[in-house]
Amino acid sequence: MTSKPAREQSSAAFINQATIEIEAPAKLNLFLRISGKRANGYHEIESLFVPVALYDNLKISIIEEGIEASCSGRKLPEGQNNLVNRAALSFLEETRISKGAKISLIKRIPISSGLGGGSSDAAATLRGLNTLWGNPLSKRDLERLALSLGADVPFFLLQRPAVASGIGEILAPIKNFPDLWYAIVSPNLMVSTAWAYKKARLGLTAGANQNIINTSDGAALNIPDLLFNDLESVTLSKYPFLSSIKASLKALGALGALMTGSGPSVFGVFDSEKRAHEAGKGLVRQWQRHDVFVVKGLS
Repeated sequence: MTSKPAREQSSAAFINQATIEIEAPAKLNLFLRISGKRANGYHEIESLFVPVALYDNLKISIIEEGIEASCSGRKLPEGQNNLVNRAALSFLEETRISKGAKISLIKRIPISSGLGGGSSDAAATLRGLNTLWGNPLSKRDLERLALSLGADVPFFLLQRPAVASGIGEILAPIKNFPDLWYAIVSPNLMVSTAWAYKKARLGLTAGANQNIINTSDGAALNIPDLLFNDLESVTLSKYPFLSSIKASLKALGALGALMTGSGPSVFGVFDSEKRAHEAGKGLVRQWQRHDVFVVKGLS
């Protein structure tokens, strides 16, 4: 079980000569509704994104030329399929900086798990490189580059609870979001986001949970009542044991439980650190072959 203390900032960075170290947090979807499909194949969504204190760590240094990327912890795709490489290349091409970057990634967030680790790493790479070179790109420039890398990469530049719409790039930050803890079970399997969206049925939650779209004040939200995910039925139909994980979370005192994104990670919501850690111990016993994390939400 992995636990992180509460932080006043959702990421930490410092400059040491020509090197920066930066944290890339995971995220949860507390609500995910598919509202339509565009002609280009992208799905429009309405979702509540919440960053959580489960981090990948990146160390970025300036080098003479090229991009040198390495990863420890969990194995990443090689070459151009790696979002860190793509983010660094996009930044260098956009800024026309003649030097290069060396990036060392410590990967802790499970891959293809619905927790957004790859997108967060890409955003952290953009932020880190921009800081190292004295902020040559504006906030709008960074957001544009982030969107070119993936629909939810812009969220990881924001790193605050937000309602997402469009394809995930239109973000409305939520004020006064409640302090919550989460217990996450991440099974040792990968789920394709493209597969899940292809299988999803549109309009399942039409008209549901509209208060999340219309409010900017987290204090007005009853979080457990919001928990719904249009992709959950798709992934649970292929992996029925995920329903048992949800049941375990509820039995261990979660206010509610839900699969995040396209899965397979499942989380429970808790209103105190103590209850979350107690549940985490029970989850480790029950689901010992899977990753279990107990983390604080970031706001």
